[in-house]
Amino acid sequence: MKTTQGKIIGYTSGVFDLFHIGHLNILKSAKSMCDKLIVAVTTDEVALYKSKKPVIPFEERIEIVQNIKYVDVAIPQYNLDKYEAWKKLKFDICFIGDDWYGKTKWNVYEKNLKKEGVKVVYFPYTRNTSSTKIVALLDKLINR
Repeated sequence: MKTTQGKIIGYTSGVFDLFHIGHLNILKSAKSMCDKLIVAVTTDEVALYKSKKPVIPFEERIEIVQNIKYVDVAIPQYNLDKYEAWKKLKFDICFIGDDWYGKTKWNVYEKNLKKEGVKVVYFPYTRNTSSTKIVALLDKLINR
């Protein structure tokens, strides 16, 4: 694998709303495979792709992520295009949850990144814990 200045640069991204163990597991695992981990935190506007506004505002989410010991740099994610992110950041490995494996969009990202020598690593999705499930549970509790 090619590296930038002898260091392996890793990249991952996410909304990181209602930060939970699944988020921590991905960041911890990603950092164990690279020297420098860049984490893109999705802005509130871009997060609407999930058809819902994050519970925690962007400024707070990026502050939380930046202060996780496995994260070297937290940056805003203004669009979801991973190839565009690579053009700007030149990372060596891209980390993503395996819930995206085989999805058309990710097949395209993986193909384009592979041409640049970038490895895509899929981590197991934390099935029992997700921000979506937490929000649904909170909605049930509040609206009983």
